[in-house]
Amino acid sequence: MTLNEIAAKMQRGLDKHPLAETIKFDCGTDGAITLEEGKALTEDRPAQCTIHISEKNLSKLIAGNLNPMAAFAMGKIKVSGDMTLAMKLGQLLG
Repeated sequence: MTLNEIAAKMQRGLDKHPLAETIKFDCGTDGAITLEEGKALTEDRPAQCTIHISEKNLSKLIAGNLNPMAAFAMGKIKVSGDMTLAMKLGQLLG
């Protein structure tokens, strides 16, 4: 899945469960997706919570093939900023 495809899937989740906060998925050199004002943008913008994850692992996470808690424990996901916002992602990705 490309970042644009992932962002489109996230947008469908945002349409069902709007998010007031700003969360960014930082995929390093592959780019970023920022969830802001009800939109999933393929832009690197400031955010209250930043989730550092590879594009490959983000694709697995979105597809339901990567458990977020296990990935965090194994260091495949790193969170900076407001950690409680990361916990809200279950409703968005579910």
